[in-house]
Amino acid sequence: QEQLVESGGGLVQAGGSLRLSCAASQRAISRYNMGWFRQAPGKEREFVTAITWSGGTTDYADSVKGRFTISRDNAKNTVYLQMHSLKPEDTAVYICAADPAAPSTWKTSPYYFIQYWGKGTLVTVSS
Repeated sequence: QEQLVESGGGLVQAGGSLRLSCAASQRAISRYNMGWFRQAPGKEREFVTAITWSGGTTDYADSVKGRFTISRDNAKNTVYLQMHSLKPEDTAVYICAADPAAPSTWKTSPYYFIQYWGKGTLVTVSS
């Protein structure tokens, strides 16, 4: 059974916007800190952003700071990623994740410590 299910990916022109959603199927996981990684073809998975269960603390990769915003609705067990001013280099599979670690740890640690992963949703930004 999939525990994290992403949606909202697609094709967008450079400068455009897109919103991704990630629904947690189990309430226990939804109480974790949640966030997003991305993986472009031929590249390693990289941290994008994370948010605490309360929503009070977030962290972002420098490459998306000021353009992407993470939020969550705990009543719906869902985390969102609003992306603005998209660039071709943002093209990747965006993967939802959940783990108890703090967002700052997500940003600085190897990705394979994360406990739960979704299957990902493809975002393609055309130039």
